[in-house]
Amino acid sequence: MTTPGFDRNVPLAEHTTIRLGGPASHFVTVTSIDQIRTCLRRAAENQWPVQILGGGSNIIFSDDGFNGLVIRIGLSGIEYTEKGDEGFLRVASGENWDDVVRFAIQKGASGIECLSGIPGLAGAVPVQNVGAYGQEVRETIISVKVLDRTTLQEREFSNEECDFSYRQSRFKQNDRERFVITEVLLRLSPNGKPAIRYDELQRHIESTSKNILNQRGPAALTAIRASVMALRKRKSMVADSADLHSRSCGSFFMNPVLTRAEFRSLQHRVNNTDLPYFPADKGVKVPAAWLVEQAGFHKGYRSGNVGVSVNHSLALVNYGGTTNELLALANAIQREVHEQFNISLQREPVIVGSTGIPVSPN
Repeated sequence: MTTPGFDRNVPLAEHTTIRLGGPASHFVTVTSIDQIRTCLRRAAENQWPVQILGGGSNIIFSDDGFNGLVIRIGLSGIEYTEKGDEGFLRVASGENWDDVVRFAIQKGASGIECLSGIPGLAGAVPVQNVGAYGQEVRETIISVKVLDRTTLQEREFSNEECDFSYRQSRFKQNDRERFVITEVLLRLSPNGKPAIRYDELQRHIESTSKNILNQRGPAALTAIRASVMALRKRKSMVADSADLHSRSCGSFFMNPVLTRAEFRSLQHRVNNTDLPYFPADKGVKVPAAWLVEQAGFHKGYRSGNVGVSVNHSLALVNYGGTTNELLALANAIQREVHEQFNISLQREPVIVGSTGIPVSPN
């Protein structure tokens, strides 16, 4: 096994989509599980805090940087097999997620085509139970392989053991920071037919490729991907160096899920005026974007060198600012939404302090 060398004082902004964060005192890219073990042992010996880094699309580092070891996951490998009417996609955690989606579509396997264009690596997908345009990754995940950061032993969790819920999993909640995800196994549908469940996507497809909806395989799935990518680009939700408004972490806040009693209280508070909502597993989901805009933070809102995207009111954008500026804006939005609607917005991105202690969401 080749022992990876550590780089010193690496600017973390260059490794995140939002382009924020000071330097990491130690930085390494690992390409094998044994290398991860070696790095974790070395960090323990030196009492360095450790931060695992994937594609950098859902993480924000302190302006002071990170005084410890940042381990960037570079595990590679993707394999697709079919057995009967099921397809199995085995993916190493360091693979680019959008490349994984494209690979599945080329094989004619459906189940993740609506998750096109989501930045980041495959290993981050189970952590957040990534979802978009009517699909969630928990619908296709069979199992997740991990490395325990304490015991350095490998483990495997079934779908049920991952404790998936809306934008949540055991890896984001009870077992946060405990495991390094190394591999994901997905179950897809060979020669699959697109299943469209999202109105905006349905309308776009009908206006561009209506005849594709009754077809199967690569051509149909490619058309769905094209529509999804068009919608995401329109909202600056595809990482693009030419689009300054895409210098973000995507959706900064999660859609709150209210109990029915809480929802009735909200209806009374706003006099039920154009209040959008969607059914949820355990109540009613209210769009965070609507709450943000109603609280006074419209698309294009600026605060110094950060602001709300002109194309999507859930994306907080870095226009040459700092992490402190961005968090001040996020705090202001959360505070105003709570004061006006008695709802606590929860952040999606992980915000890491200089010593590795996550910054409080409040």
